[in-house]
Amino acid sequence: MQSLSFTPGRAFLSVNSTAVPWTVVFEDEGVAGYFYACDRSQEKHEDSILDAMLIYNVSSLPNPSASRLATVEWSRDGQRAALYLDGTAQALYDFQARTGFCRSDFPNFLAERGDIWRRSTHAWDEAALERFEAALYA
Repeated sequence: MQSLSFTPGRAFLSVNSTAVPWTVVFEDEGVAGYFYACDRSQEKHEDSILDAMLIYNVSSLPNPSASRLATVEWSRDGQRAALYLDGTAQALYDFQARTGFCRSDFPNFLAERGDIWRRSTHAWDEAALERFEAALYA
């Protein structure tokens, strides 16, 4: 588990999986916080991003100037990663199933031919989170 204490508007937390080549990145460059699924074996940065999910808009946070804690936890097999903000799960990536879940369910795109990652929905799945957390302590 890796954590970062930050003020919304300025955050970057990149955490590699033990299963090469997966990485997840939480980033907030000012107006919004995003969580990215990445393949670090790609040479070009733009090719490394497999999926992106909106975590929050800074302007919609109850107290945008308050300090927060972002934490990333990887599953034991290195195939799933969850993002927690202030102890509450906000997003979950499953690299094996090539899908992501987030509380905002955004952004979503029409499926395109040849897609290997599901981007048509990012709807939150509480059961997927429960399975992830149960496996951490099994």
